[in-house]
Amino acid sequence: MKEFKNRTAVITGAANGFGFEVAKECARREMKVVMADIDGEDLKKASQTVKEMGVEVLTVEMDTSVYEEMENLAKQTLETFRTVDLLFNNAGVVTSGSIWEMPLKDWEWTMGVNVWGMMYAMRVFVPIMLKQQTPCHVVNVASVAGLLTTPGMPAYHTTKFATVAMTESANYQLQMMNANVKMSVYCPGFVQTDLHNCEKRRPERFKIDPDHPYYQSESYRAGLAKAEHVITTGIPITSVAQSIFTAIEEEQFYILTHPQYNPVIGLRVKTMLEGKNPSAELFRK
Repeated sequence: MKEFKNRTAVITGAANGFGFEVAKECARREMKVVMADIDGEDLKKASQTVKEMGVEVLTVEMDTSVYEEMENLAKQTLETFRTVDLLFNNAGVVTSGSIWEMPLKDWEWTMGVNVWGMMYAMRVFVPIMLKQQTPCHVVNVASVAGLLTTPGMPAYHTTKFATVAMTESANYQLQMMNANVKMSVYCPGFVQTDLHNCEKRRPERFKIDPDHPYYQSESYRAGLAKAEHVITTGIPITSVAQSIFTAIEEEQFYILTHPQYNPVIGLRVKTMLEGKNPSAELFRK
């Protein structure tokens, strides 16, 4: 996909972070922009910024982890702009804590947004793109956490590995169909987003019990502090959108923006192929 003017982009998680940056880049390329997010207040502010860049914008307040709401997003998009040319499948959350400590609500929320939400978007929008028979592209946002593992974040790693695998498998199938839809999976390291504040966007059905022992624990507080530190000290977000659009133009599948992690990714594969056991010594250094 190389032509963007007057094409339609659908962006989930569009009110902040990667989604907002991509929405602004879409506007610079004179695309029609559909901005979807669960945070209505932030979505209103973000969409106003994009509208002021001189493009048509449709805003949809929605929860990506609810299939019917994803269907409604597609319905509103087609009613307004008639086509879907770019899907930036971005909405995501992060939780931390060991498998035996973290409450099930945290798992359900993380899986609901990061896995089911990603799948719902592809299930709804890819058939529309295939039917159009025009050049289209899907970018699924994963993380370097989908290519390597660390202690303390099993739910997040699980969902991001799932996103990478889901995207790879779908991409193979589209290739075998000689389809007009191309795919990319974006696997960044730490970037200055708003991800560490995702708790304020948790839907009611996934609400936590503040009296649960886990939320009083030192490990929970440490997880929050670590998330805030690594995100706020990550690379500036301003370079993200250009990297993503370059990948779209070049039909680049893996979008890796943090080369410092490549040796760790390579070590993980090397360890498997050599029949060795993974070692926590790497994280004690």
